Parts: sequence; C-alpha cells; structure tokens
Amino acid sequence: MTIETTKDGGKMTLVLEGRLDTTTADTLNDALKLDGVTDLTLDLAKVPYMSSAGLRCLLTAHKKMSATGGKMRLAGVDGIVKEVLEMTGFLDFFETI
Repeated sequence: MTIETTKDGGKMTLVLEGRLDTTTADTLNDALKLDGVTDLTLDLAKVPYMSSAGLRCLLTAHKKMSATGGKMRLAGVDGIVKEVLEMTGFLDFFETI
C-alpha cells in the first residue's frame, strides 16, 4: 500500500492505493498522525479490497476525530470497498464524498 499525504494547516488528505488488510493496516495507522488535524479526508478510490483490519483503522481514526470535534470523510468509495462499508454499517456514520 502507498499513501500520499497532503496537509494544509488543520486539513489533511490521505490518498490510499492498494489493499487495506492485515499486512498494510500498520502503514495507514502510521500515516494517521492527527495532532492538530481538524478536517480529515481518506481517498479510497484506489483501494480494491478492505479487510476487518482496514475497518478498524477507519474506526480508530473516526473516534480520534470525533473526540476532538474534528470532521472526517471518505472519498472515492466504490466497488467491493463500498459493499464492505455498507454491510458493516460504516456508511451510516461516515460522510462520503
């Protein structure tokens, strides 16, 4: 998995590319340094697969952002990743763009 990070003040965008699973979840967790971040976007357009380890990363980031009053959204949600997020109910509490 590769992650392109853009940070401008309190706004951070992570563009993920590759599978988000047990072997790559730590890469995402390492990239989610949220100190001072008030607006987080995760672009999942190039993520073809997400396991429960990936879901856990999203949930952890969401909890951190919510605890500080921050905003988090998911972009490019499509295909199998969208199906996984729908089946697990994650789309009920994540804003998608």
